[in-house]
Amino acid sequence: MNKTSPRSNSTGDSAEYREIRSVTLVGSALDGILALAKVAGGYFGHSQALIADGIHSFSDLLTDLLVIVAARKASHQADREHPYGHGRIQTIATALLAASLALVASGVAWDAVNRLTGPDALLQPGWEALVIAAVSVVVKEGVFHYTMRSARRLNSSLLRANAWHSRTDALSSLVVIAGIIGAMLGLPWADSVAAIGVATMILYVAFRIGKESVEELIDTAVDASTQEEARQTIMAVAGVLDAHELRTRRMGSKVYADVHIRVAQFISVSEGHHIGDKVMKALKDRFERMIDVVVHIDPEDDSVPPVIDTLPQRPEIEGSVVSVLDRHGLALQRHGDKGYSGLILHFVGNQLNAQLVLPLPQTDQTDAIAEVASKIAIDIVASTPIHRAEVLFSPTAHP
Repeated sequence: MNKTSPRSNSTGDSAEYREIRSVTLVGSALDGILALAKVAGGYFGHSQALIADGIHSFSDLLTDLLVIVAARKASHQADREHPYGHGRIQTIATALLAASLALVASGVAWDAVNRLTGPDALLQPGWEALVIAAVSVVVKEGVFHYTMRSARRLNSSLLRANAWHSRTDALSSLVVIAGIIGAMLGLPWADSVAAIGVATMILYVAFRIGKESVEELIDTAVDASTQEEARQTIMAVAGVLDAHELRTRRMGSKVYADVHIRVAQFISVSEGHHIGDKVMKALKDRFERMIDVVVHIDPEDDSVPPVIDTLPQRPEIEGSVVSVLDRHGLALQRHGDKGYSGLILHFVGNQLNAQLVLPLPQTDQTDAIAEVASKIAIDIVASTPIHRAEVLFSPTAHP
């Protein structure tokens, strides 16, 4: 099993937080100015839709504060209680942003319906409302692109959600403009209908953002194309025969992955570990946001029943092999109190194979050595659970 620790780089996390804070504060300043202008312009210009749009802009100030606080908390390093870091704080904050959007949309729609069905006369908006709405479209669309550029660079769902808050302001102002023009043309109900249209758009964006955050909270995988690209990256590593059970999940702007790779059956543990290290490096080099990778090394297809259920464990096998070697006047090299280092076991296909490395006998006759090795191998297969045995003699092996 190969595993990398999350790259809880405090410098990187702090830089990400600083950028999120800087971008959000710029948007907040503009939100505050526009909100005041919209509410005042809507009040004096008799535009209910513009007032609703102004309330929406005021709500953006609260969500901007939420973004800054959540980004700060999420930038904290992993600790004992949170070994995977604090990225889910961003996810929860994103879900709260979606909920706040939905609440704002519901309030706007409710007020518009009440005005349409109420006894009060519908007022005709003035030109000042139209001008303020037009300025809002330009400013908020600019904030959207400014924020989204940073969101893409940081791969931040939180910042992306906040960018869409700005985009909904721009879109809603467009609808407000249409409503004001309609009211000026003698359709006084058009302004209220436009407000309902604004609410509908905001609800749609809230649903989409909320859906993404919920998917992240329940560990939904990255998209299919990224998943396949990751698999191809793994398969390109030398020594990997197959890759399966590739699982990914997102946590804030970071991605975590684990995968099973199949390698040749009889390679050494260190070589298998080396291949796993190469897989981890390849994935993290290809995907910048993939900060934690766990690689499980398989010597065979996982569809084969696990050998641990039917075959004995190493201490029992060592005891059986030592008994056989005693009968031949030989011994395995002892490795402290951890067992024997000259016995290599392979659990493959629900069968147990073994390779023994023994001290070289005191003889120069190759045929005699080969005969001894053959007899020991036959005796081991006959007397132990080992299915196939290979006996090697080495001048550097010591009992």
